[in-house]
Amino acid sequence: MKKVKTAVIGCGMISDIYLENATTQFSILDVVGCSDIQPEKASKTAKKYEIKALSMEEILEDPSIEMVINLTAPKAHYDVIKRLLYAGKHVYTEKVLAVGQEKAKELVELAASKNLYLGASPDTFLGAAIQTGRFVLDSGIIGEPTGCLAVLNRDNRVGAEFIPYIAQEGGGIGFDVGIYFTTALSYLLGPVEEVSGFMATRAPMRKHMYPSHDNFDQTYEVACENQMSGSLKYKNGVLGTVLFNSESIMNQYPELTIFGTQGILYLSNPDFFGGDIKVLLRGNAEPVVFPQNHGYAKNTRGVGAAEMAWSIRAGRTPMASKEIALHSLEIIHGIAKSSETGKTYRMETTFERPRALPRGYLEKSEFADFPADQEAALV
Repeated sequence: MKKVKTAVIGCGMISDIYLENATTQFSILDVVGCSDIQPEKASKTAKKYEIKALSMEEILEDPSIEMVINLTAPKAHYDVIKRLLYAGKHVYTEKVLAVGQEKAKELVELAASKNLYLGASPDTFLGAAIQTGRFVLDSGIIGEPTGCLAVLNRDNRVGAEFIPYIAQEGGGIGFDVGIYFTTALSYLLGPVEEVSGFMATRAPMRKHMYPSHDNFDQTYEVACENQMSGSLKYKNGVLGTVLFNSESIMNQYPELTIFGTQGILYLSNPDFFGGDIKVLLRGNAEPVVFPQNHGYAKNTRGVGAAEMAWSIRAGRTPMASKEIALHSLEIIHGIAKSSETGKTYRMETTFERPRALPRGYLEKSEFADFPADQEAALV
């Protein structure tokens, strides 16, 4: 199979795990270069991973580069992805497609018109935990799903001191982290039909509170949401509740639960690839940990890009597709619009529920002297 020649744009904090995985874990990817708005960052990253430091223009003009992994800040996604698509590149982007729903929709339509692949994170649903959850659901162990609950808490009052982006547009708790939960639920349960809810920015004007920082006591604005709650009605009849709150404490208590007619499925934090999956069946006093038999239990960010590369070669729709990404983003926007209007929001987008990955492709082989090949599950 011919490798997909790939470049990375954006050499910030998240780029290390992407490049480490892309250059060592996935045989389908041939990473040839990286670029950043700060050339010194690109040079440092290129040296570390033994690839070329490239300018944006060099990536756009190189016909041998088929796919680009976009790791820029969310507010830059629209412009960067649009330029790449017009240059004829397949694009896989870190979350989200674009901050605005209409701009994200425009990118999806542009990619379709040019017959180009466009995929987006989160790709954690390709990991062992959510794949095990999918197996439980599809096997009918908990019966017919009827309800779901997603809860996420963080303390972005402290977080913004160290990661300023989470106080900026696109960095709010819903769009930055809640998207992991809506994407996981989309993958597990399919499309949402209607959304209602509330969104707020609590205490938008704040002061930096750490004396050791240069900006101590300076005022800054929280330009994004920090509280969001919503009700979801899925096309399959499931009713759900989500609560995303970054005005809490940092020791997280995430919850992702699916209720069925014969049992309850307790999923792990969808911000991660692994974690225990528990099942409580009718008549049992306590849930039991369900055995996992899927690969990608560790941090394998970029697996969505690798699966998309295999999909390019196979001519199929990728799992972390533009359609599921747009729909999962619209759920967040739907809650925001419902909060603004005081009315229920009817979803406009839909998608085909992606396939489940095959079981048995694990990180460790049952034969002690032979490594397993997790990537075989993506082919």
